[in-house]
Amino acid sequence: MVQPLDTLTETASQTAGPYVHIGCIPSFAGLGGIYPEDLGLSPVSDGAKGEAITITGQVIDGTGWALRDAMIESWQPDAAGLFPGQAGADPAVSGFARFAADGDSGFWTLKTVKPGAVPARGDAMQAPHVSLWITARGINIGLQTRIYFEDEDNTADPLLKRIEQRPRVDTLIAKRTGPGEYRFDIVLQGTGETVFLDI
Repeated sequence: MVQPLDTLTETASQTAGPYVHIGCIPSFAGLGGIYPEDLGLSPVSDGAKGEAITITGQVIDGTGWALRDAMIESWQPDAAGLFPGQAGADPAVSGFARFAADGDSGFWTLKTVKPGAVPARGDAMQAPHVSLWITARGINIGLQTRIYFEDEDNTADPLLKRIEQRPRVDTLIAKRTGPGEYRFDIVLQGTGETVFLDI
């Protein structure tokens, strides 16, 4: 027997939107009490070694509008360039964070320690960076990119050297706005589109 569907309302058409927040950061979505705290609340805990920094930015769509439902995950080494589980890694640095854009302004904030350089293949070293995974409405598969820092020597970084359109390298560089403060916007398309990685 087919039941009438006139009492059901259409599901929201967002591909990610609030559902990502409900499942991944329920406290941010206003659903308290599910976990003691959301997973990835901070990539560092008290006593983390290194320079404390704050990175802020927005995820900007092709019309120049800041997405207010973006969720971002970050992964990074500690100040010495070591990841959790490696010998000598800072136990106060988990390296992982999950955070969301502010629902009113679209700004997101990551408070962490500045990462150290990490080895690449051979004798090469990767410049200090934070890896990001971004999702939001209209993004069916999460986007991956990196944040490098303008006050570091990025010239020998193997990933940055592979970008053929050299002006686009600048889309991966966070600008210093003050002591320990950086700005990094993620532009999804159009002028200044961020370099995204297929990894």
